[in-house]
Amino acid sequence: MTTLDTQVGELSSVGRSLAPKLKKLGIETARDLIFYYPFRYDDFSQLLTIDKLSPGMVATVRGKVEILKSRRSFRRRKFLVEGIVSDETGSIKVIWFNQPWIVKNLKIGDEVYLAGKVSGDLFDLNFNSPSYEKIYGGKSKSAGTHTGRLVPIYSLTEGVSAKQIRFLIRSILPLTEKVEDFLPSAIKEKEKLFFLSSALEAVHFPKDKKELNQARKRLAFDEIFLSQLWAQIRRQSLEQEKSPQVNFFQKETADLVKSLGFELTSDQKRSAWAILNDLQKERPMNRLVEGDVGSGKTLVAVLALYNTALSGFQSCFMAPTEILALQHFETIRKLLNEEVKIGLLTRSQRVIGNFKVSKKEFLDACQSGELQVVIGTHALIQSEVDFNSLSLVVVDEQHRFGVSQRKALKQKSRLLPHFLSLSATPIPRSLALTLYGDLDLSVIQEMPKGRKKIMTRLVSPEKRQLAYEFILKQIQEGRQVFVVCPLIDLSDKLGVRSVKEEFKKLNEEVFPDIPVGLLHGKMKPQEKEEAINDFVSGKNKILVATSVIEVGIDVKNASVMMIEGAERFGLAQLHQFRGRVGRGEHQSYCFLFTESEEPETLRRLEALVESSDGFALAEKDLSWRGAGQLFGFEQSGFSKFKMADLSDLDMVKKVKQTVLDFLEKNTIDNHPLLQEKLESLGFSDHLE
Repeated sequence: MTTLDTQVGELSSVGRSLAPKLKKLGIETARDLIFYYPFRYDDFSQLLTIDKLSPGMVATVRGKVEILKSRRSFRRRKFLVEGIVSDETGSIKVIWFNQPWIVKNLKIGDEVYLAGKVSGDLFDLNFNSPSYEKIYGGKSKSAGTHTGRLVPIYSLTEGVSAKQIRFLIRSILPLTEKVEDFLPSAIKEKEKLFFLSSALEAVHFPKDKKELNQARKRLAFDEIFLSQLWAQIRRQSLEQEKSPQVNFFQKETADLVKSLGFELTSDQKRSAWAILNDLQKERPMNRLVEGDVGSGKTLVAVLALYNTALSGFQSCFMAPTEILALQHFETIRKLLNEEVKIGLLTRSQRVIGNFKVSKKEFLDACQSGELQVVIGTHALIQSEVDFNSLSLVVVDEQHRFGVSQRKALKQKSRLLPHFLSLSATPIPRSLALTLYGDLDLSVIQEMPKGRKKIMTRLVSPEKRQLAYEFILKQIQEGRQVFVVCPLIDLSDKLGVRSVKEEFKKLNEEVFPDIPVGLLHGKMKPQEKEEAINDFVSGKNKILVATSVIEVGIDVKNASVMMIEGAERFGLAQLHQFRGRVGRGEHQSYCFLFTESEEPETLRRLEALVESSDGFALAEKDLSWRGAGQLFGFEQSGFSKFKMADLSDLDMVKKVKQTVLDFLEKNTIDNHPLLQEKLESLGFSDHLE
C-alpha cells in the first residue's frame, strides 16, 4: 500500500528510473513530492476549436494527428518533428524541436490535446513545441495533466522532465487526504482557509485561478504562522528567565558621548535608550539593532558594554571572523579610553589591554572578573572559557544565535545574560517581523553627518579600460582599491571571473607596477591575516577578494570598490560591499562590472546606482528576487518559505496577531499536531 513515506522508487517504473535524480531536488518520498510546489503555471485552460485560434493566443485544442514526420535540419543542426493536427473546424501545423521521441509516442490517427502559444500569421498558424497529451479510447471530454488547464511548472534537474514530475504527483494526489491538518479548526474558520488536503491538491492541479489563490493563501498562511508561533514561544520562554539588572549611569554615559567629538544621530540615541532601558529589567533583553553600513551600530553597543561594566558585570562581544573581532577590539578600546579592562580572544590571539598574554593568564582574568569586556570570535563560548558575572552578550551579524549557544553561556553565568545582535544587512520590516519575531527591533537609518555619498557606476565591457585608468589615478593619488569576485576558482560553465584569475590579470597585465594582494575563504588563517595586514598597512594598494570582505575590513584609505560579475550578487550584498569604502575623508567610488545584457539584471543593478538607502534596496531585492535568493536558501530559516510573500507586511502583521490571540488561550502542549509540525521543521530545540 502506498503511504506518504513510500520511497519515490517504489511508486512506479517512472519513479524507479527518476529516484536518484529527484534526490538532488530533495525528493525521496511521496510526502516530498506532495510538498514540492510549482513555482508558476502555464494557463492552458482555454479549450478552443482550431478555427478560433489567432497569433499570440495561448490555448488548448483537441484534434487528430493527420501527418507526422521527422527530419534533421542541417542548417540549424536541429532534429525536427512536424505534423498536422485537425478537428472538425480546420487544421494547424505543429513543430517540435529536438524531441525525436515524439514520433514514437504519437502515431497518425491518435487523438491529442495540444497546448501552447499560437505562432505564425492568420494564413499560416502553427504550434511551436506545444505540450501534448494523448486521448485514449476517445472518451475523455476534458483535458488532463499537461493540457487544457492551469498546468503546474516545477523546478527541474538534469534528466527530469516537467511531464514526469506532473505524472508522479498526479498519481499520488489521493495521498493528500492522509496529510494531517495541524492548523486549529477555529483559525481555519475565522480566516476562511482551505483544509490542508484541499490546498495541497489544488496547488498542484487547480480547477481555476480562484481555487489556486485559495490554496496558495492557505499554504502561505501556514508558513508565516509556524514561523511566528515559534518566535512567540521562544519569546515567552525567555521572558520566564531572569537576567542581571544593569544600572544606567547617566553622567558617565553623557561624558563618554561628549568625548566622541561628534553628536549621535537621533536613530542612535533612540536605539541606545531602548537598549539601556532593556538592560535595567529583570527579564533578558533580546534585541536586534539593524543599521546601514557605517550608521554607527558599534557605538550604540559600546554604550551598553560601558554601563554593564560600571554596574560591576562582565560582557562579551562576539564577531563572525577573527578580522572583525580584532577591528572591534581596537575600536572599543579607543572609545572606552582605558576606563574599562578589555580583552581579545581569537584562535590565534590573547590580548589584555595593550599586552599579549598566555592562555592561562587570559582564562584566569576572565574567570576572576578582572576582564570587564571580552571581545572575540565563537572561541568565547568554548568550554574552557569561564566568566565571573557575564551579563551582556553582543553578537555581530549572527542574529540567529542558537539556543544551544545561549545554554552554553547560561552555564557560564548564574543568570541568563542579556542579548544584543547587530546587523549591517538591512532587512525589510516584513522580513524582520517574520524571521526575528522573537527579537525586539531597533533600526538605525540616519547616517552620521558629513558622510559623503559613494558614487556608483555600472561598467559595460567597452568601458572597462576607462575604469582601469580611473582606478590607476586613484592609486597614484594615494588611495587603495578593493576588487570583489564571485568565485575562488575558474568555472568555464558559469563564465564569470574567479578571484585567482582576476588577481593574476591585475597583478601581471593591468597594474604590473602596483602591489596586489589576494584574499579568499580557502586560505589558511595566517595567510588571510597577512593579506589583510598588508592591505591595511598600505603595503598592497589593491586587494582582490571574494565575499569574505563583505563584513569586517575597515580601511579608511580605500576609495574604490570594484565588483566583477556584479549580476551574481544580490542588491543587499552589493550594498554591503560598497560600504567597505567611503569610511574616511576621501570621495569614494563603486564600479559594478557586468557583461550581462539582460534587461532585468541591468534594472536591478541600476537601482544600486540610483540609491544609497540600504533598506530601500533590500525592499526592492525582496520583491524582485525573493527571500531565498536574497539571503541564501538555507540561511536563517528562509528555506521554510516556499509560498509566502515575505514582502507583504499586512499579511505578516495579521498572522502575527492570529498567533498572539491563539497563545493567549492555548499552549502548544494541547495541540500535538501543531507541536509535531514545528519539530519537523527543525524548531524542536526552541519548544523546551
